[in-house]
Amino acid sequence: MELSLVIEKFILITGIFAVSLVVAMYSTLAERKVAGYLQDRVGPNRAGWGGIFQPLADGIKMFLKEEIIPAQASKFLFIAGPSLAILTACIGSAVIPWGSNIRIGDRVVDLQVTDINVGILYIFGVVSLGVYGIMIGGWASNNKFSLMGAIRAASQNISYEIAMGLSIIAFLMVTGSLSLRTITEQQHGFWANGWFTWYAFQQPLGFLIFLVCAFAETNRTPFDLPECETELVGGYHTEYSSMKLGFYLFAEYINMFVSSAVMATLYFGGYNYPGMDWVNATLGPLWGPLIGVAVLLLKIFFFIFFFMWVRWTIPRFRYDQLMNLGWKVLIPLAIANIVLTGVWITAKHTLENSVSIF
Repeated sequence: MELSLVIEKFILITGIFAVSLVVAMYSTLAERKVAGYLQDRVGPNRAGWGGIFQPLADGIKMFLKEEIIPAQASKFLFIAGPSLAILTACIGSAVIPWGSNIRIGDRVVDLQVTDINVGILYIFGVVSLGVYGIMIGGWASNNKFSLMGAIRAASQNISYEIAMGLSIIAFLMVTGSLSLRTITEQQHGFWANGWFTWYAFQQPLGFLIFLVCAFAETNRTPFDLPECETELVGGYHTEYSSMKLGFYLFAEYINMFVSSAVMATLYFGGYNYPGMDWVNATLGPLWGPLIGVAVLLLKIFFFIFFFMWVRWTIPRFRYDQLMNLGWKVLIPLAIANIVLTGVWITAKHTLENSVSIF
């Protein structure tokens, strides 16, 4: 492998990691500001102009808080739990194409860490590993409330991963590929051949199922049963303090960022936007793709806002309601979506063949 390619990938990985942390950090401020607006109050406004330095103050507070490990806890696993949670949260962005290729001189820079032909399966694998961080932390705490929250998280993630996987089967029938780069290129622009190219218009039911499951996989309200304060004190991270607690909180916001990026890439064209070809031809091979990166980030920020909006407007489910929704509603809907997609594809091909014959 060329040294220049290694340096290029290192810079890209470092940049994505830094952006993920900054977005997660300021999502905490955005969450409190959105909550303040929806509840007709101000929100944080003391640390800097409009509270702009509040995340930094919170981070410093986390670092300076006393580290407490319960006497009866399994020390190694107690530390391994939040470490695994933050690790799995950060590696999910490796297969996301953040923009089209940028030409700098004679070199073409790919704004994607790696393009594997099973990118969606990679993301599913990372998501399934993330629950181990929660399970390990809840069990190692030697606290019944933490263990109960960890068990809830495991059963919830397993239940909703099934519906999410079934929604992706119908999606695969339409795209014919699991590579996120290929899927993004198939949605080039916005309109082609008399049809919307973005898959949210071709798979509306699949997108709705995927969206609901994304809320459940990230443990966001109304699916925050693993950490609901009114029942479980604090859930699986009840015994955690200092940056170990910070890792769990950061992992949740990074997962929200990555989930938003995945939904924007799969269903809303990723870095594609209307008039993209004209912009690329006008502004050149550097600024055109950079605008695509900005467009993708705007789509991601919209989904992050939607996550926050739902949290402060919809009450938490009871646990039996959560399970009923996953097993009795979403899974049958996902199976029905597969059948409907198969019928639609068959009818489409039959019509195209009939037109070609005449």
